[in-house]
Amino acid sequence: MTTPIPVRTPLPASLAGSTVLLLGGSSGIGLAAGTLLRQVGARVVLVGRDPERLKAAAGHVRAAAPSGEDDVLTAAGDAGDERTLDQAFERAGEVQHVYSTAGGIGGAGLLKDLTSESIRETLAQAAWRPFAIARAAAARLPAGGSLTFSSGILVERPMPGMSAPLTAAGSVEILTKALAVELAPSRVRVNTIRYGRIDTPLLRSLPGLDSDEGVAAAGADAPLGRVGTAQEAAAAALFCMANNYVTGQIITVDGGESLA
Repeated sequence: MTTPIPVRTPLPASLAGSTVLLLGGSSGIGLAAGTLLRQVGARVVLVGRDPERLKAAAGHVRAAAPSGEDDVLTAAGDAGDERTLDQAFERAGEVQHVYSTAGGIGGAGLLKDLTSESIRETLAQAAWRPFAIARAAAARLPAGGSLTFSSGILVERPMPGMSAPLTAAGSVEILTKALAVELAPSRVRVNTIRYGRIDTPLLRSLPGLDSDEGVAAAGADAPLGRVGTAQEAAAAALFCMANNYVTGQIITVDGGESLA
């Protein structure tokens, strides 16, 4: 008979001493997650494409809870590349939790304007990344470990010109439910957090949102009157890691935006 998943306190403090692999951890929500995890005593491994940004991110996370150099590690590369994932896991050693904010939505355009090649490329790149991450994690995570993905509320509230990228982005939510069932016998949990507008460098790269005033204006019509902070978004990931009775769920963190 398979041993039940252990009961433990679901508070973030239970993550102390664990190792968390953060894919897309050099900025935004991933970086905020790294900071929160260090504050509760977790060991963090940041993965991102840009070595210089990773170095700066590691310094930021390390400053949140100064300790040994080994408490914040980095691995440079694309999180959708299996070699990068292998190297990151090898560098980390034993990993208890994996959280991915890696990727982005590209390939936008009206269906009539998209080429078959651009659609294939968008679907192949964006849909493959979660599978690559899941394959690497499933082979290594221990019982009681967790894998958390990220999604966005545009999957539920699409707009014209986003059919290809949202099809790819939405596939992670189906994958989450399928893997939660498939990996349940090994006592590995899988969840996804569906985010609304969060104040990150990615949001501020959009037209009209490159200033505090622009971001404030963008959130003014939301139920809570503002966009979310990166730490508010990242806190949901710590919940998914710490709570051993949550799996197969799509948790929305959007300040009520999807209800407006």
